[in-house]
Amino acid sequence: MKRNVIITLLLSFILIQARAQQMLTLEEALTTTLSNNFNILLAKNDNKIDIENTSLGSAGMLPAVTGNFSRSNSIQNSRQVRADGQVQQISNAKNDNMSYGVNLNWTVFDGFGMFARRDRFKEIQRQGEAEIKFEVISQLSEVIATYYSLVQQKRLLNALDTTITLSQYRVTLAENRLEIGKGSKLDLLNAKVDLNTDQTNLLRQRESFQNTKTYLNQLMTRDLGIDFQVEDEMKLDTDLKLGDLIQIADQQNPQVQLALINRRVAELNLKSVKAERYPKIGLTTGYNWNESHSSLGFSTENKNKGLNYGVTASLNIFNGFIQNRNERIAKFQVQSTEIQIQQQKQSIQAQVRTLFQTYITNIELADVEKKNEELAKENLNITMDKFRIGTITTLEVRTAQLNYINAMTRSYTAQYDAKVSEIRLKELTGETY
Repeated sequence: MKRNVIITLLLSFILIQARAQQMLTLEEALTTTLSNNFNILLAKNDNKIDIENTSLGSAGMLPAVTGNFSRSNSIQNSRQVRADGQVQQISNAKNDNMSYGVNLNWTVFDGFGMFARRDRFKEIQRQGEAEIKFEVISQLSEVIATYYSLVQQKRLLNALDTTITLSQYRVTLAENRLEIGKGSKLDLLNAKVDLNTDQTNLLRQRESFQNTKTYLNQLMTRDLGIDFQVEDEMKLDTDLKLGDLIQIADQQNPQVQLALINRRVAELNLKSVKAERYPKIGLTTGYNWNESHSSLGFSTENKNKGLNYGVTASLNIFNGFIQNRNERIAKFQVQSTEIQIQQQKQSIQAQVRTLFQTYITNIELADVEKKNEELAKENLNITMDKFRIGTITTLEVRTAQLNYINAMTRSYTAQYDAKVSEIRLKELTGETY
């Protein structure tokens, strides 16, 4: 009766612990990551800066209006000799001058450089958006891979629990046989050693499981101490086609998109450099007030106010061949971006092809290892039946036991490897989840 009460209490404790752990779905993990992840938030902030910079004023297309004010005072000993010989002299003469006004300067033409700058700012904004997409895809891919790593480890923990149950059964059976004189102490010791080995493996696996949970919490940018459970299912997408993947990657891969934007930025930079060959035309206008007082002179007070306006023009005629050099450098930069596009596309295609071959191999391995797991399980069941009636040795039982746990480990690992290959392939194609 006492034993039944203890078992009931233990089961109740396990159920309470299970309820206390939140069931985290993959969709919830992805949603939390999109909202909280530091890298994604930083990329979004950088893009906000790019948006602020994309304005007519930043491109130099709007006038600049300034307000000016100045006041000066002086105390001087002055002596003036006029043309008629008359001498005027005064000590500690006080003079003051005050001016204020509003002025406008507006460059209305600079060889279309302002339009090139405006378009370049727009491309930089697009660049920021591509970087956000790259960061989102990278972080979400890492979250998915980590989540399925937990699924795999959870399965391994269950397999190790099964192994420990079998090992405990072997210890109990060996003890019973020793008590009735049908077993040996060596069998009992071997069973206990195997049980301790299995418990050690379980502890190591639990440590890895908890550390991976911490890493997933870190990716989601939430309290690292939150405990949770993951789902058991790991579905594989077995319909991926190499040709489709390469075509989509060429069009949607964020790194390829960034390379294309960099080329456009380089072309606009060349356009800006060429604009230096054209004249710059500007308009100036303003309304100013000026007032001055002097203790000595033809006039002791002077006041004026009014509008001023004008046109300015300048043309770079010769600057030591610097213009030609700058244009050649800008053209080389455009050529470099063309090479980088081809380089990036080839690199992505190579990664897709390599990962796809790994993906195909892992899919096949997952199928083979799944069948092997079923055979190992059947072999273990037959072995345990024979062990119960005493027709085989403990060594044969342990061999079947290890074969089963190894088969499950290989099966789960093959499924996880196939899933990771699938995730990385979709990451290269620029797919968002």
